[in-house]
Amino acid sequence: MKEKTEGVQKIWDRYKYAILVALIGAGLLLWPGEGLWGFFGERPEALPKEETGAAEVQTIQREMESILGAMTGVGQVRVMLTAESDGERKLAQDTELRYSGSTAAPEDYTRTSETVLTNGGAVVVQSRYPTYRGALVVCEGGGNPEVRLAVTEAVAALTGLPTDRVTVAKWQ
Repeated sequence: MKEKTEGVQKIWDRYKYAILVALIGAGLLLWPGEGLWGFFGERPEALPKEETGAAEVQTIQREMESILGAMTGVGQVRVMLTAESDGERKLAQDTELRYSGSTAAPEDYTRTSETVLTNGGAVVVQSRYPTYRGALVVCEGGGNPEVRLAVTEAVAALTGLPTDRVTVAKWQ
């Protein structure tokens, strides 16, 4: 019996910090209320339900029209962006793994995963903007070379497009 107690004592001495970290982690996951986010006081941004794919490109086009229209000499403006990809969002997942047998060689396991939702929609943990193929800007000041250059540089800066993929034309 004394050998068993000494064996347990040796294991505890060797792995006590790992066990304590695991227990603290489990305690944080089970924290009441907002769970782990209630403890740290931050929550990832929630994805609005309607903001996906083509809707996001249209929203960006409207914002660009507003910004470009405020520039000197541009006047009335319309923007069209062609997207190569719609962008990407990585959503927070609540994953549970259950297994039977030893942890080193489980006999059987199951994994379930659910998207984390809030009142505002799904919780986004990573977001990438769409990749654009080109942009067309039609504006009243499109005939002026200085305005054309300023608009081209602004669109290139906002979209990441090279300037040769941005066309600025004069409004009729």
